[in-house]
Amino acid sequence: MGKKEKAKERREKRLQEIQHLMTVPYSDDQRWWSKETVAVVTGGNRGIGLEICRQLAVHGLTVILTSRDPGAGLESINVLSEVGLSLIYHQLDITVSSSINRFVEWFKENYGGLDILVNNAGVNFNLGSDNSVEYAHKVIETNYYGTKRMIEAMIPLMKPSIVGARIVNVSSRLGRLNGRRNRISNAALREQLSDVESLSEELIDTSLSTFIQQVDNGTWASGGWPQVYTDYSVSKLAVNAYTRLMARKLSERPEHEKIFVNCYCPGWVKTALTGYAGNNSVQEGADTGVWLALLSGQPVTGKFFAERREINF
Repeated sequence: MGKKEKAKERREKRLQEIQHLMTVPYSDDQRWWSKETVAVVTGGNRGIGLEICRQLAVHGLTVILTSRDPGAGLESINVLSEVGLSLIYHQLDITVSSSINRFVEWFKENYGGLDILVNNAGVNFNLGSDNSVEYAHKVIETNYYGTKRMIEAMIPLMKPSIVGARIVNVSSRLGRLNGRRNRISNAALREQLSDVESLSEELIDTSLSTFIQQVDNGTWASGGWPQVYTDYSVSKLAVNAYTRLMARKLSERPEHEKIFVNCYCPGWVKTALTGYAGNNSVQEGADTGVWLALLSGQPVTGKFFAERREINF
């Protein structure tokens, strides 16, 4: 059996384990949440975001589904209501500061605080073997800067609690620093981004500015960036780095005001983002995100997960 076949076999075995874990109900001592627990999900109108909303609602939380397009968002709310789930909708475009500000004001007026933020909204314009960077500006602006704006805007609204508030960033293995494939070839930059103690927002943003500048002047292909899904991979690399940075900063908060922030890869999921060509169902793709949002017991922060297991950045 070759390496590809062995990898496929391991993946299928783990997915079977995940399918089993999804059927195991939470025990009473694991359930720290209630109907008063509030979760916000960005990009919740379809795909993984919609499924995260559905699963959180099934677990009995108050779920606020957000989307850029109000029509699509309200339609998703109606679909979920047909199966007996009641969710709240609000329009939100994470690339527009005024939209985030309106959402924050509405949230403050209607809710006492936030327990869970799931940053799912994202875009990708490459399918299959395509690797255009034509939309690199939009990809970086949405996947990284939009996510960062949401985190900055919602942190002041997160509730103090014994179990801690949670931020879950939907990311991708394509953004791994030290993966065997598709990593950036600039060893010095890899080392800088790997060192969580010296990691800074300036370093992340400067790296992205360099990438965008090279896209604009046509030199990106020789810049050492990932060679497939390039703009998407770079955006998720930045999300992963920012997750580690924020985990370090938020760990300094006093007890009962802790915020735990992690990221996860849902796998190659059959959604519009992949042209419905993935291996995993949306249920499987959403599972680890929901698991992280509801995790009880020992606090986990600044980590990267896939299939409910920690993986390397």
